Parts: sequence; C-alpha cells; structure tokens
Amino acid sequence: MILKNIQDLNLSKPAIILILILAAWIVHRLSGFFTRIVEKIFSLAPKDEMDADRRKTIRFLLSSAISFLAFFAAGVAIVGLFVSIDTLVWVVGLFSAAFGLAARPVISDVLTGFNFLFADTFSVGEKVEMTGIEGVVEAINLRTTFLRAPNGELYVIPNGEIRIVRNFSRGKYSQCNIVIRIASSDLGRALPLLERLKSEAMLTMPDMIEPWKVISEGGVIGQHTELTILAKAMFGKAAEMKPHLLKLIQETFSAEGIGLMN
Repeated sequence: MILKNIQDLNLSKPAIILILILAAWIVHRLSGFFTRIVEKIFSLAPKDEMDADRRKTIRFLLSSAISFLAFFAAGVAIVGLFVSIDTLVWVVGLFSAAFGLAARPVISDVLTGFNFLFADTFSVGEKVEMTGIEGVVEAINLRTTFLRAPNGELYVIPNGEIRIVRNFSRGKYSQCNIVIRIASSDLGRALPLLERLKSEAMLTMPDMIEPWKVISEGGVIGQHTELTILAKAMFGKAAEMKPHLLKLIQETFSAEGIGLMN
C-alpha cells in the first residue's frame, strides 16, 4: 500500500529507491525509541527482575530486529519496482521456505536463546549443569551458551540442544551430611549428646541454617551402627562448614568416652 502511494506521486524509480532507503534509515535511527515503547507495552525488562546486562542484551536484540525489518521491507519494496507483485510474492515465499529448511537448526537455537533471555533461566557467572556438562556460564548469545568446565575447558553449547538446566547458583541451601559409626552399646549416650550439640552448633556456626537431624539410613544394628547427621548450610557454604562439624563431634565424643569407628 505504501509503495503504491509512493508510485502515485509519479516519481522516478531512483527517487523512490532513495525515499525507501531513507525511510528505512530513519526507522533504524529511531529503533532505540521504538524499543523503549515495546518494553513499556509488554513489560519485557522490568528493572526489579532482570540484571543490567540482560536488559542491555534484550534492548540490543529488539533494536536490531526493528532495523532488520525496516531494511528488509525497503529491499522488498525496491525489488517490487522491477517485478510484478505476484512474482515478488512467489519469490519471497520460495526464498522463505528454502531458508526455513536450511536454517532450521539455527532458527531453533535463536528461538531458544530468546527464551533464555526473557525467562532468566540462568545468567553469566552462575554455576549450572546442562547437556550433562557442569560449569560456570561465561557468555550467552542468541545461538550459543559458553560454559567453562571445572577443568578449564570451554564448551560452546547450541541453545537448541539445551533441554534441562540444573542451576546450582539459585539453591536455597547446601546439604552438609556427616556419617558417624559408633558401637551399638554407645547409641543410648550418643543420641542425647547429638541433640544437645545441635543447639551449640547453631550458636557457633553462623553458616548453619537450622538444627541438624539425626537419622539411620541403613537401619541396621549389630555390634556397631551408623548415624547420618543431616545439616543445612547457607548456599555454597557446606564444604567450609563440614570440617568444623567434624571437629565438634569428634572432640565432644572423645570427651564423653564414645569412640568413633572406621
């Protein structure tokens, strides 16, 4: 419709081409303004939910999409000056179908990348596990996610292959379990002692979230028995807290004459 209105002005084809290119360039220059309007309408990047890098990436993607559509429309309109509308529609349809088939994996990666950006599944710097690989996210773009493994290797994972994400950085707590093995004859003294110690541990270990629980996973009793102490630490602090728990239990049991068995 716009192209027909321009043609009705009886301008030369070079002039029409110049107007179309200028219009696309103006839209490109105003893409940032249009992006802010889209953000407000659809609430795509609320400041209280997305970090600055993620908002910046989304704005860049929206701005790039607007610019691409503007120049693509201008290109189609320019081609329409030299071929009939029916031929143009047929060519565009054929090209779109061929492009869709050839670029299906890429399109899948890009669409999944959009989902990761808007859904905030994981962010740069977080420790995650995806496609069976554990590591720290170093970068995210539309097509790929860069994951640094604990041994230093860098994995480049296509977004379309990511189905399940295990995010270690968003846990509420870390489990700190300790297994002790004692003689069954000491069980009657050990349980009340552990009950008393859990209150002391809460006072002396700020990383402990709540008093521990004592269970027997095997439920087997003979000459000796195994007890499992289930303690919750602040997220990421379990490894640091465990040696202090071991020291507290070992020293207290030794003072009470309760031997720990191998």
